[in-house]
Amino acid sequence: MVVFKFSKYGDSMGTRLLGARIRSNLRPLLDGKEKVVLDFSGIDTVTNSFADECLAKLLLEMSLEELKARTTFAGVDPVAERSILTALKRRILQLHYEKRSQQ
Repeated sequence: MVVFKFSKYGDSMGTRLLGARIRSNLRPLLDGKEKVVLDFSGIDTVTNSFADECLAKLLLEMSLEELKARTTFAGVDPVAERSILTALKRRILQLHYEKRSQQ
């Protein structure tokens, strides 16, 4: 397993700009053979916009099943977990809606 520590970027994950930067560093690890541990230990804040930019936008490149198979979470507090789940759900709904409107 490879551990990706978000604390390397600070203790607050709050902006889309930071989310995009971290996603660009995280993305190559997801193509590797090892599962990636997304370690949020020491993180005080995770906003919905950060979670969307950093994690949910990965769903534009891979399915939810692939993302789940390639990652696992560690050190996520309940508030951060809610932000991450909300961002993922919104992105899934958006992709579903876009797919249906193209048919």
